[in-house]
Amino acid sequence: GVLAEGLADASGVSAVVVDPMGVFGGLRNAGGRVVDPAVRPTAIPAAAWPDLLGLDPTSGPGGVVWRAVAEATRDAGVAGDAGADAVSVADLRGRVAEADAPADARRAAANHLRLAASWGVFDADAPPIASLATDGAPTVLDLAGVPEAAAAAVVRAVARGLYDARIDGDCDRLPWLLVDEAHAFFGGVADPALRTLLTRGRAPGVSLVCATQRPGALPSVAVSQSDLLVCHRLTAERDVARLAEADATYLAGDLASRLPTGTGEALVVDDATETAHTLRVRERRTPHGGGSPRASDVCTADAARVDEPAGDLGASRPDAVESEGPR
Repeated sequence: GVLAEGLADASGVSAVVVDPMGVFGGLRNAGGRVVDPAVRPTAIPAAAWPDLLGLDPTSGPGGVVWRAVAEATRDAGVAGDAGADAVSVADLRGRVAEADAPADARRAAANHLRLAASWGVFDADAPPIASLATDGAPTVLDLAGVPEAAAAAVVRAVARGLYDARIDGDCDRLPWLLVDEAHAFFGGVADPALRTLLTRGRAPGVSLVCATQRPGALPSVAVSQSDLLVCHRLTAERDVARLAEADATYLAGDLASRLPTGTGEALVVDDATETAHTLRVRERRTPHGGGSPRASDVCTADAARVDEPAGDLGASRPDAVESEGPR
């Protein structure tokens, strides 16, 4: 959240925040916007669709879906950009129905595509991904309540779309993709696009921020390819071991021994300048939606209700409490 606020104040950059928990809506106070993300079906490569739908690509239904998406993408490319906009999940289901495949394979493929349509994240008329980073205002992709597979599809399309937009010259600003709960998006459909940003994003100027409380669940490349590591207090051995892979010769002592212990403190390892700093992160300026509910808040509300006057109901039955007997 603090990084997104800082990016909102900076020039020449644009932050896109992946919000799987629905906690970054407060960035509206920094001029940001919260959107229900939608991507074009053709933004997901044909080879990734079987995995996205939980199908074996070598199976009958998986093969039917793969071919349908590949043919739709090819035909859209021949027709130009206007044709690409027209490809919907319904179009894919139509191609599946006409596919030269056994009926049971076509039926299973159609059912899985019907499920994908129900996710609500695929739209043939979705704006280009580059439009998410056209100005300096943060864009929050609200994925709260969205199924995991659908969220992974959005992250893949956005990550790859920002990269391609910079390569093709369609995005003037330098995009920063901030992914909360990042460990949930590696190892699945979104993984290739995120790895592309980690390993090749520097040249076109696309930055990736992976925020997680479980660094041990991130792949090694996420640590080894990071220019900056911001480490808060960690206790799990697996998490500490993953960050220890980033130990550098310019650190005085190993990284694990320098991890902070106080709330808000952080060890920042800057590989670009080969320096390490211990600092305290400032408070958020915008509302933070990730706080934990407290029982004391509930107790306060309960006490307020108990203290309210009984009103006409109590006045009309002066013997009500007495008649109910002891409690």
